[in-house]
Amino acid sequence: MRGMTYSGRVRWGLVIWAVSFAAWGQSELVVTVKPANKALKANVEGYIGSLGDRDEQALLRFSRGAEEQARKAAQALGYYQAQISTDVKPPRDDDGSPRLVVNIVPGEPIRLRNVTVRVEGPASDMTAFRVPSGGALRTGEQLNHGVYEDAKRVIQNQASRYGFFAGRFSQQRLAVDPRAGVADIDLVYQSGPRYRLGAVTFSGDTPLDDDLLQRMVSFKPGTPYDSELIAELNSDLQSSGYFEGVRVDAAPTAAVAQNIPVDVRLETRKPRTLGLGLGYSTDVGPRGKANWTRHWVNPQGHSYGWEAELSAPRQNVGLWYDIPLDPPLTDKLRFAGGYQNEELAGTDTLSKLLTVGPEWHSKLPSGWQRVISLKYQREEYRLGDDAGLSNLLMPGISYSFLRSDNRIDPHNGYRVQFEAQVAKEGLGSDTNLLRGNVLLKGLTTVGQNHRLLGRVQFGGSATNGFQNSVPPSLRFFAGGDQSVRGYDYQTLSPKNSDGDRIGGRYLVAGSVEYQYSLTDKWRLATFVDQGNAFNNFELPNLKTGVGFGVRWVSPVGPLRLDLAKALDDDGGIRLHFSMGPEL
Repeated sequence: MRGMTYSGRVRWGLVIWAVSFAAWGQSELVVTVKPANKALKANVEGYIGSLGDRDEQALLRFSRGAEEQARKAAQALGYYQAQISTDVKPPRDDDGSPRLVVNIVPGEPIRLRNVTVRVEGPASDMTAFRVPSGGALRTGEQLNHGVYEDAKRVIQNQASRYGFFAGRFSQQRLAVDPRAGVADIDLVYQSGPRYRLGAVTFSGDTPLDDDLLQRMVSFKPGTPYDSELIAELNSDLQSSGYFEGVRVDAAPTAAVAQNIPVDVRLETRKPRTLGLGLGYSTDVGPRGKANWTRHWVNPQGHSYGWEAELSAPRQNVGLWYDIPLDPPLTDKLRFAGGYQNEELAGTDTLSKLLTVGPEWHSKLPSGWQRVISLKYQREEYRLGDDAGLSNLLMPGISYSFLRSDNRIDPHNGYRVQFEAQVAKEGLGSDTNLLRGNVLLKGLTTVGQNHRLLGRVQFGGSATNGFQNSVPPSLRFFAGGDQSVRGYDYQTLSPKNSDGDRIGGRYLVAGSVEYQYSLTDKWRLATFVDQGNAFNNFELPNLKTGVGFGVRWVSPVGPLRLDLAKALDDDGGIRLHFSMGPEL
């Protein structure tokens, strides 16, 4: 401080004086409960609140009111016989703050004697309408006014959710006998009739016809009211891709004969969007992506667009045209086509692939996503020194199911995927082929900080001409960021006599990973991966990679940086970088 000017010393002195004054000005509340009772102590502190900057005289005047507040706080938790006294202590030398001391001896609490909590009327026949009972509302339990008020609130909230808008409490009595040390609760709710949802009307500037909009509504007129149906309608319309803004109103005050009209105000989004993006992973290196979408073509809600990706090993472009089916928010008919040029497994394998065909996308009542397709693919390829041309017409089917507690960064959940394709020689195909793939992923979090991830993948194909007729896009390769870390992208594969990687008939890969959360955004990870692609199930020769890494949870999902060591094939060490959701 030798170089500090006089004005600097004055400013620092003012700061120190201001802090000291602020500390001195705050009076202190001290609550003592004997025997100790944390819940009672916290409740009394909450009722009395801050003392502000009162001096001793002000605290003396305030003490009677503080004692009354402490009594109310004790009674709220069932202590009607509490002995309460207050005392004002002068400032201490070390902090200069006067203190208000509240001394409490709780005594015996009030116990519940007779408890009646009941719902009468149509709501009593609903299994979903929960009547609060048991727990702290049982005979012999300690009286707690908060529990009583919570029971009333639970009943009223459910009545609002399920449409019992004419409901009321015919009895709501809490009778306390401090002398006897008991209390009685009588809580009876008359639900009245359940209101119903009426017709849904749409307004606003939208190019879509009313038939399509009505098919987006998951309930029919006359359905018993449930606020979750209103929230679901709002969410479905928002996620449809057609609208910029959605407002759904279903006011009970507008009901006619207990039928509530549903009014939906729509604000249509811009008809076209263009997206551009850059990314990087050690599998494909730097990559660029672009997509363009025409969100509606006609009043029936048809849409189309294209998407493209460019990286060193892979370049592709795809076109699609979608027709909404019924229900239009989950089911659609897609006509898709695309072209992809890819260099697989280093420089050993090259594929130029053209695909075209329809796809039927649907969501089943069980929650599974299903895609039924009929694809024609023409593939010109090179496998090592061998070249070929493949033509296949393949019906296919896939199922997928995702359960996750968060779309971007889940803590618990799992994903299941199955897919199968078939081709028949002579029916638009050069060979017979049956190909299948299964992917299972799971994630669980224990104690908030400990995360365990698992992944298993199986693939296989049956054909009468694998070596000469199956193109690279339908063969299996392993290795890379999403497969067996420690090995480069798609380098685990059977080889031909020249040592060229040519892909296998089967694939087995699995991973176990443990993560420890340092903060909400940063995690450390360690893992073991194992797998390979091969032609003979009797000798799979699985490869193993182990390593550790770091995770950063970005707004678009976790970014993963891993250092992995291959335990086979000279034990190489590789750095892997990737991004995206864990499931």
